[in-house]
Amino acid sequence: MFKKAAIATALSAASLVVAGQALADDYVIDTEGQHAFVQFKINHLGFSYILGQFEEFEGSFHYDPEDLEASSVEMEVQVGSLHTNHAERDRHFLSDDFLSADEYPTATFVSTGFESQGENEGVLTGELTLKGETREIEMPVTLLGEGEDPWGNYRAGFEGSTTLTLADYGIDMSDFPEAMQELELYVTFEGVRQ
Repeated sequence: MFKKAAIATALSAASLVVAGQALADDYVIDTEGQHAFVQFKINHLGFSYILGQFEEFEGSFHYDPEDLEASSVEMEVQVGSLHTNHAERDRHFLSDDFLSADEYPTATFVSTGFESQGENEGVLTGELTLKGETREIEMPVTLLGEGEDPWGNYRAGFEGSTTLTLADYGIDMSDFPEAMQELELYVTFEGVRQ
């Protein structure tokens, strides 16, 4: 729903790197192994929260420990894969009342920059496109770890989160409490070096 991306989405945290541990490489986000998630949290009428995720997405990233500004990430989310553990609510979220998933079946995130904020931390900037609207977002990201896995692959794992204003993406929440005007997007994933 809101990939956004990282959508992320978020996919996003991928341009962060630990200095000196690896050469610049291209990675594919490991969705087949279920080591990647695009999740969201939105207030429910001021009483509690609705948690959900997008179950179908793909992405890749590149990072260079010697030149973080050259790092990049791209991600595409299938909006119709939204899941909140309540089928009727999911259909409503995907309808023209909110996401218009039939007309806008994908959400994308493409990074445009990265600024280091100290060891393993930084802020990723990029363009998130959702429901036909493109907005620049900033997502604080953290490198969770990198190294060889037990099967001989080299992996790097990241997480990031940001807050989206739904009206920026043409999602009208004006009939709902103010607390529902924003959504928290959380992206976490491992990438496998190619």
